[in-house]
Amino acid sequence: MPITSRSFVRWNSFLFAIGLLALVVLIGATFWLIARTSDYADAALTARQVRADIADLKSLVQDAESSQRGFLLTANDSYLGPFELARQEIPSKLDSLRVYVTQEPALAEGMAALSTRINAKLDELSNTVALARAGRTQEALAIVDGGAGQKLMDEARDLFDTLIDGADRRFASSIAAQQDSANALNWVALAATGVILVVVGSAAWIVLNYTRDLASARVEIETLNTGLEEKVRERTVELGRANDEIQRFAYIVTHDLRAPLVNIMGFTSELETSIAPIKELVTGLEEEGREIGEAKLIVAEDLPEAIGFIRSSTRKMDGLINAILKLSREGRRPLKPERLELQPLLGSCVDVIQHQVNDAGGEVTLDIRVSHIVSDRMALEQIVGNMLDNAVKYSVQDRPLRIMVRALPTLVNFVTIEIEDNGRGIAEQDHERVFDLFRRSGTQDKAGEGIGLAHVRSSVRNLGGDITLESRLGEGTTFKINLPRDLRTVTRSNAA
Repeated sequence: MPITSRSFVRWNSFLFAIGLLALVVLIGATFWLIARTSDYADAALTARQVRADIADLKSLVQDAESSQRGFLLTANDSYLGPFELARQEIPSKLDSLRVYVTQEPALAEGMAALSTRINAKLDELSNTVALARAGRTQEALAIVDGGAGQKLMDEARDLFDTLIDGADRRFASSIAAQQDSANALNWVALAATGVILVVVGSAAWIVLNYTRDLASARVEIETLNTGLEEKVRERTVELGRANDEIQRFAYIVTHDLRAPLVNIMGFTSELETSIAPIKELVTGLEEEGREIGEAKLIVAEDLPEAIGFIRSSTRKMDGLINAILKLSREGRRPLKPERLELQPLLGSCVDVIQHQVNDAGGEVTLDIRVSHIVSDRMALEQIVGNMLDNAVKYSVQDRPLRIMVRALPTLVNFVTIEIEDNGRGIAEQDHERVFDLFRRSGTQDKAGEGIGLAHVRSSVRNLGGDITLESRLGEGTTFKINLPRDLRTVTRSNAA
């Protein structure tokens, strides 16, 4: 059954709503699960730090006791180095541990008991050392032989072991919970990807059938052409409307359905990045001799395999979208190379935004060192105009806007047009992706959909050139547009 315009719009609106809902669910679940994973990671790191501090404290107490024994046996002050160091560092270690365990009642109770015994042991050690220094070694040895210090040390060791076991259990439970969150995120991403793939596939099927119907209509027009001008005109109008409709639909599909794809790719990268600290934690546990069960297999194989499936699925979806996009590129305007004087051309582009620059209290400076090039006037004006519009749009309110437009000879048969501003700048990690379709950088406080720079790069490359940028966040940006001096040489090369 042929697809009518009404059913075409209805079905695609329905599919778009499903895709949007899947994206919203994916984004919400992803943020929630990432937050949970981050909390569990913090808890695991805290538990690991607590364990390390407890082990350090235990070592300090043991060193202090060994140092005291050596001094009592030899009366040599060099043995007291570890004792003095331990006496200085133990209080700060105890304070740090008390801060860590404030939210763990079980650990806090054990920590209080441990502090009491450590302080009592330090008092006993300090007392015996002081007696030995005063020449009362026998009295000091009698205290040691009394066994009170040994009892304190045994009780402290038991408390150390209890606290270490508690920290280990806390660490293990945090790792397990973190793994559960990562698995849940994985399944949510897979489910959303499946839904979006179905939506895109269905939309593509509708477009292809609708396109087939249009093609059939064209054949019918050619077959039924009787030379009646009015009938031809009517059919031509119908075809024009149909083509406009398919162009609009292709734009909707490539714009609104590519956005979920980009989000899935981004969140997959986030998930891929979050695996690294998990691997480090699991490796640390394994090196400590801890039993990690299936955690290593999950982190090393299952998660990368699942992420690979997501990436494979998104590539398939991207292929479908690109196929639809190809429809919208039919009938693209052909380039018209002509000799262009750069000084007046760039000057006219500046004149368009001059009033906005004046309103901002700024200025535009031209530095044209190339007289002319052969290129497409409309494309070049659109490229430069877009760059100048961005310079004004993303200016900084607290300083006057300054724009420099240069035209410089560079490589053989190439020219570079530079547009430099002192605006808000672009973060280093965004230098490349700002040219991607629907991708924007920085605070989204300006109207726009992230199409401008993608269109500029496409137009520049269509002219046989390329565009790059240099930028520092908060200082400004310089776009460099490299173009051939004569577009006709590029066109002939491509044709060959």
